[in-house]
Amino acid sequence: MSTIHWVEAQPRSARWHSESGLPLPRRVVVADDLMPAAVAHRLACEGTALLWRGDFHNARQLLRAMDRRVGRSTPEAPECPAEAFHAHRRYRAHRARVLGKLLVLLEADHTLALRRAPDVRRACDEAYGPPSGEPVAVALTELLGVIGAREWREKGVAVPALGARIHPHYGVFAPTRSEYVDLVARAPLPGGGTVRTAFDLGTGTGVLAAVLARRGVGQVVATDVGARARECARANVRRLGLAGTVRVTGPGLYPDGRAGLVVCNPPWLPVRPASDLDLGVYDAGGAMLQGFLSGLAERLEPGGEGWLVLSDLAERLGLRDRGAVPAAIAAAGLRVADRLDTRPRHSRVRDTGDPLHAARSAEVTSLWRLTPA
Repeated sequence: MSTIHWVEAQPRSARWHSESGLPLPRRVVVADDLMPAAVAHRLACEGTALLWRGDFHNARQLLRAMDRRVGRSTPEAPECPAEAFHAHRRYRAHRARVLGKLLVLLEADHTLALRRAPDVRRACDEAYGPPSGEPVAVALTELLGVIGAREWREKGVAVPALGARIHPHYGVFAPTRSEYVDLVARAPLPGGGTVRTAFDLGTGTGVLAAVLARRGVGQVVATDVGARARECARANVRRLGLAGTVRVTGPGLYPDGRAGLVVCNPPWLPVRPASDLDLGVYDAGGAMLQGFLSGLAERLEPGGEGWLVLSDLAERLGLRDRGAVPAAIAAAGLRVADRLDTRPRHSRVRDTGDPLHAARSAEVTSLWRLTPA
């Protein structure tokens, strides 16, 4: 395992862990409440990691001060949407690397031994699994994400289409954008409204599988490549009292057998993810989309449909040709029986300071009803 080393009265070491794929720090110095933000930012930009030994709340203030020095947007953003996207992504990666140099040490039982530090043991157990029995160094930015994920998991996300809350786990894409859920909730079911079996491919939190079950589908088989997502979906299904209707499996995209309805809401941007935490948004080369389309015809029962739920943000950003999805549908031996569209309602639509605002404000999310040609 990767290990960081530093000197604190004597040479010390700890295991390095990064869910977001931050590189192993090669040089680590101890920092505390006396560390000026300008010095911290300079050291971080030079590649030196700062192991925090001061007050927890002061560490958060230092992180905010470093963030202000990194900046909030790319200067002179290019006019080409694709170039603007890649420039913004490079900026975000740079920001993550710099801010990720402020580290904290989790003790062998996931305790954070800093002044005024919260009890993070349960949050870390849920994100990382049981303690390894040795100290672990993580970026403070990551730990704050772990703490935030615990709070989201506890309170859940209200899903109007379900009349209930979905509780996302760490690293699982949360259904905070309800428009795609609403599309699945209102699209007419095939077979005159009677569906014995449905597949939900890439289920994530299990929200679409739950919507289908609530709509009267006899049996829903939900798949996901990620172990965290499968655990999350099973927990939500149990919480909603749908364990007898929804079965969660994986890691394959398609389960065995055929279905009267196959639903897939793949990641919307065909770009390589930086880490597994990005899998809910980025799908390198559109691999999941292609896998869904190429396997659909042979997995549908007679009279069945495939529902592709997809945003056109990739097209508006110039990351995918406007005709690529219809062409892929036709190449898979499918036809479009109908298409339902909706506009996003999330906060970024109104954020004019977002470098990608023009594309986000015009975005359309569609449910493509597909049948064999």
